[in-house]
Order: sequence, then structure tokens, then C-alpha cells
Amino acid sequence: MFLTRPLCLAILLLILLPLGALDFWDEAPVDVLASELAGAMDDQELLGQVLLLGYQGASASRDILRLIGRRNTGGIKIFGWNVKDLPTLAEAVSRMQRESQTTRFRIPLLVVTDQEGGWVRHVRSGTSETPGNLALGASNIPQDAYLTGYYIGLEMKALGINMNFAPTVDIYTNPEAHIIGPRAFGDDPVRTGVLATAFFKGMDASGVIATAKHFPGHGNADADSHSALPIIPADWDTLWTTDLVPYRLLIREEIPAIMSGHLAFPNITGNLTPASLSSQMIRELTREKMGFQGIIVTDDLIMEGVQHLPYDTATITRLALEAGNDLILISRPPELHERIYILLLDYMKNHPEFRETVRESARRVLELKLRYLKREDAVPLYPALENLDRLIPAADGSDFFTDHAFRSVTPLRGDIPFPLPETTGSVLMVSQYDEFFEEGQKFFPGADRFSFSYAPFYYAENSELRRFQRAVRGYDTILFCLANPNSLEMLKTLESFPGRVQVFSVLTPLYLTQVPWVKRALALYGTSKASFFAGFSASTGIYNPPGVLPLSVNLRGD
Repeated sequence: MFLTRPLCLAILLLILLPLGALDFWDEAPVDVLASELAGAMDDQELLGQVLLLGYQGASASRDILRLIGRRNTGGIKIFGWNVKDLPTLAEAVSRMQRESQTTRFRIPLLVVTDQEGGWVRHVRSGTSETPGNLALGASNIPQDAYLTGYYIGLEMKALGINMNFAPTVDIYTNPEAHIIGPRAFGDDPVRTGVLATAFFKGMDASGVIATAKHFPGHGNADADSHSALPIIPADWDTLWTTDLVPYRLLIREEIPAIMSGHLAFPNITGNLTPASLSSQMIRELTREKMGFQGIIVTDDLIMEGVQHLPYDTATITRLALEAGNDLILISRPPELHERIYILLLDYMKNHPEFRETVRESARRVLELKLRYLKREDAVPLYPALENLDRLIPAADGSDFFTDHAFRSVTPLRGDIPFPLPETTGSVLMVSQYDEFFEEGQKFFPGADRFSFSYAPFYYAENSELRRFQRAVRGYDTILFCLANPNSLEMLKTLESFPGRVQVFSVLTPLYLTQVPWVKRALALYGTSKASFFAGFSASTGIYNPPGVLPLSVNLRGD
């Protein structure tokens, strides 16, 4: 007589699970307990587990606590607007996790944020500012990527954040991909895969769940999926041999989570359906062809990349689940969360196949929680406020990130050190960052400053351009920090400047392609004090910068 798989599971459960009420904290094999929990849940509990919700303010709001306690919400997303200071954040996390332990199965929350390092850091107050992924590509040392993921993970762990939307593994092939830029490791797929794998392994060693994003690849998009649906012209062969290479490596190394992006690939799918809502991209490609066994989480469904569709958000959520996503990110507002619950619960009652889809996604989410939140080194549910000052920034992390900043500085144009005369004459430092001025003053104590606004992002105000043109008159040397399209417009006004212009490029150095007349330039990538200090040290000959540009574009100028 042969036993069916369900019957075998039932026998195992009788043997392995304790008598009494079923509980997340029971001692049992992960796959067995995840299946039993999912099988015992009602529709509301199943649906709750596949929703990842944002909340308002710095403290745990009454709305989110009610959704956790009554609706069995599976995860909470920490955004920048939730971070007043670290103790308040840690207390909010504790309060929300305590609420999760009042539910029937005592299933803890996934507590998630975006802490990529470098440019994107949703938890900024007191945490380490790393040189960023493009700097990791410039040093091209897997151990640098491993330790970056590890130290970021340790800081998140101290706050009770158990999942991170990092690493970003988009291949930086389109110079117009401003929203990716320095978040990428470079434009080489294999290098990206190797460094991303090292980053993931470091984060995993800290106990934090890593998430590769933005599947299947945002690096060739000339639009930002926050404000539009990027339409990417790649064909299948191009996608497989470029954007998907890091995912193929990471899946082989058992990355636990992947984020699906709001990106259209009409030459592959035949339509403009975002990848995040495409069964062809999610279920068929990720699960069936690439063999991914972890969870797939959507990018925020409030983004215009999906909100432009002629559906309400509840319908978009349903489509995302039907496409094969397991965890659905919806940032705000609270009243929308409740509406989604009500509409999808009704749909589950009338569509058994959809209920089974939700149950299977909930099982995957539960399995992820059981694997990570019950580890010996698991992220604590209730972070200790008294330890925050000791644990953040991470011990030894500051020294490491400073060392990495020095390793990543890349000479782009001109001899290093820059050929300065015995006296530089009058010097003007120009930047959008106070840290640039603070570190530059250590090397050029008599320099003057010209500060201008970081925003708006894509253009400079005419009034600021006129103010800048007046300010540069009479100076012999300008030390210019180039960061974005706004600062690029300012720099372009210096083409006829009679003195010396030295450019310190931060974030992405691709803007230098538009100013071939610049003769002296370094790429620093990061915008921390350590990155600026390393840049000024290199420019004045204190050390020889070893970084190599992780992009195949020619930035040498004339």
C-alpha cells in the first residue's frame, strides 16, 4: 500500500507536533509546520500573511496595530517617514511584534525596509552611510560586498528589522536610468552577480533576509517606475544574458526573496503588462524556468508603474497574486488597506482557485519566517533600546566603510594628484552637500563656498544659475561636486571659465560624458564624509586611488 503525500504529512504532524493549539513556535520541521499552519488558517488569516503594509508616522499607529491584531497582517514596511529617531523606531517595531503575538497562531511580522547603503537608506538616523554599490563595483572585491551586507544587516538587526530590500542587482546599461545609477554594481552582469551574491551572503550571516531587486531588471529603463511605467525594448536573448545573469547566480545560491518590478517588456510578453503583474514573467520565468523556491514580493503597488492601469488597487493586488507574487507591498493609506482586505476576502469566498493561490503564497511566507525568525541568531522581535548606541553604527563598520571609500575612488581625467601650483590662488568649492565643504576645508582652509539646492532633481533654477555665474568671477580654482542633472547644468556654465576646474563626481559619473571639456575629474561614488575625505586625499596626492570604473563607457573626455 502506497501512502499519498498529504497522508504522509498528516502522519508526520501527529508524530512531530505537540498536542494542543497549533503555534508558530512549535518544534517541527519547517516545511511541515508551514503547511500545517497554512492549512489551519481561515481566509482572513491567509490573506493577512501575504500583505506587507506601510504605516503613518513614527510610532505604531492605532490603524496598523488593529490590522496586525485583527487581520493577521504578515509584514510591515519601514519607510523614511517612519524614522524620527532610532529609539522611537525600535519601540514601534517592538509594539507591532507584541501585537502579532496576540493572534491565534502567534506568527511574527516580517519587518522590512530599504537599506541598500549609499544613496538609498530609509533608516538614516545614526546608521552607517556606505560608499554604495557602484563603489563596490569600482573596488571589485567580493569581501567588500560581503562586509557591506554584513554591517548593514547588523544595524538592521539591532532595530528588529528582519528583512531588507537589498541588494539591487539591476545592470546599469542605460545612462538615462537615473533612478538606478549608483544603486547598481556596474554594467557587467557577471561582476554584478558575484558582488550581489557576496552582499547577500554577508547580510544572511547577520540574520537578516536579503531581497534581490528589481526583477527582471530596471537598469535599461529611461523612466522611473515610481512616476511612470518604464517600457524596456530588450528581447529574450538580451534579457537572459544580461539582466537575468545575477538572478541566475543568486537563485543557485538560494537567495530567499526577489522583488518584482513595475516594468514592461513588450518584445518578450507581447504587451505592456508590468512584469510585476505578468504570470509569464513571474510564475513561468521565475518559478518554472529559473527554479526559484523563495518568496516573490512586489514593489509598492501605489507606484505609478501599476497605478496607471484602469483598475482599483484591490484588483491590482489580486492580479499580482494571480501572477505568482507571494507578498504584496502597499505603502498607504490605512483606509486603502482595509478596503483591500474586504474586497479580496469576498473574492476568495467565491473563487476557490484564488483562495488556493493565496494559501500557497501564505505557505511560502510562513516557511521564510520559520527559516529565519527561529534561527539561533535570529533578529529579535523586541529590540533592546538600551543597546542601540552600542550596536549602531556597527562595531568596526565605520573603519571598514572608510577603508572601502579609499579603495573605490577612481581617477577619470587628468594626472593624480591634480597638478596644483605651489599656491592654488583663490579657491571656490561648489556643492549641494555640506559634507563636501567640511572635508574640503581640511585641505583648502582658505577656500570659499557656493552651496545650491539638491532639488529639483532634473533641472537647475534659472535664478541659481545666474547667482552661480556671478559668484565664480575672480576665482582661480573651482572644486566642483557633480552629483545629478541639476548640478550638471551648473557645471556646464563653467566651460568658458578661465581658471582651473576640478570635478569630484559622486553617485554616478556618467554625467561627465556631457562635459568633455573638463580636464580633471575623480569618481567618489559615495556622499559620506569618508568618501569626500578619500576624494580630497587622492586629489592632493596623499595616496594613489586604485578604483577602476565599473562601467564600459569612455569618460576620458577630449
